[in-house]
Amino acid sequence: MKLVRRLLDKMGEPFLQGGKLQRLYPLYEALDTFTFTPGEVTRGKTHVRDAMDLKRLMMTVVWALVPAIVMAIYNTGYQANLALERLHELGGGEIAAHALDNWRTAIFMGLGLSFSSSSLLGCVVHGLLYYIPILFVTFAVGGVWEVLFATVRKHEINEGFLVTGMLFPLILPPAIPLWQVALGITFGVVIGKEVFGGVGMNIFNPALVARAFLFFAYPAAISGDDVWIAAQGLTADGISGATAMAVATVEGPQALTEHGYTLWQAFVGLVPGSLGETSALACLIGAVVLLVTRVASYRTMLGVVGGTVAMTLLFNAIGSETNPAFQIPVWWHMALGGWAFGTVFMATDPVSSAYTRNGQYIYGALIGVMVIAIRVVNPAFPEGMMLAILFANMFSPLIDWFFIRATVKRRALRHG
Repeated sequence: MKLVRRLLDKMGEPFLQGGKLQRLYPLYEALDTFTFTPGEVTRGKTHVRDAMDLKRLMMTVVWALVPAIVMAIYNTGYQANLALERLHELGGGEIAAHALDNWRTAIFMGLGLSFSSSSLLGCVVHGLLYYIPILFVTFAVGGVWEVLFATVRKHEINEGFLVTGMLFPLILPPAIPLWQVALGITFGVVIGKEVFGGVGMNIFNPALVARAFLFFAYPAAISGDDVWIAAQGLTADGISGATAMAVATVEGPQALTEHGYTLWQAFVGLVPGSLGETSALACLIGAVVLLVTRVASYRTMLGVVGGTVAMTLLFNAIGSETNPAFQIPVWWHMALGGWAFGTVFMATDPVSSAYTRNGQYIYGALIGVMVIAIRVVNPAFPEGMMLAILFANMFSPLIDWFFIRATVKRRALRHG
């Protein structure tokens, strides 16, 4: 480590004040602080010291995302290989035609790996061929914008984009065009964060802003049935790309079994959907990590659960003869779609969520109520979690304001 420290110090000389590359110092500083803990420490008696800095907080979130990333890679490859198996049943020529139409599948077939859905290696490699390009484009394009704004403002490059860059690919469908990934992360970083002043100043979650932009700008490419299964791109009978959430919303919960979906599959994550949102189990493991390290607020999570349960039971009690989504039970709502991922990683964003303790309960409950209302009442948006969180982001400052004012009044009365 001492050798690495000396190499970084030597490398950083041109970036220091008076050096030829001093304007690019934020770029060097980002590499240095990513490798080592910052050398500067807080001094004086007026500062509150805490072992948890921004770097440690963001890295904790990244570690909590690992189970979701692993399941994203495996399930993407699993769904792709499952589709290839069905194409093989229809005729080998269908697979050849699809391979020519899809460069990722062409590479996968060229490696000579088994496209069987029971092949662990085949599923992982095929999944990586979808996940890695999306991740690379996200960090390459988003990183350019981060460096550009930090250089112009003469600010440090914060670790905030590290989490945004890890989250954004996980909330995208696997078959999304890479140019849309670049466009989406550009909108999320520039409009969702930098125009507000950068890390810590944004009102909305940048990753969700990026996905919302793609959702409304290119609805067919971001939410159409063809995008959920990676290997789909060649329409064939017997291959369904509809997500389990879409099936439950349109046809009712009883249709899930008819389409081959089970509650266990939905909980583990072996269903079509966005890359990292399908596995409630992976999200649950991540929630344990975030709660044990106190990085995420359990109050927000409890609020989402409470709002979800209350709204679901209300719709179940009301019922509807024309809308089968009214009968979706609460456990299906929690297992399907992005509910678990949004509850654990998006709703608990420390910047865009509520700060006050009691406000976090209200903030979370608002998300829980809104996501069920959107899923059930508006069939055009069968997912709902993204819009619910963005809606709550907009009201989180107002929620905090009411609780802060109440605290100020209560203390004023107490002390006369």
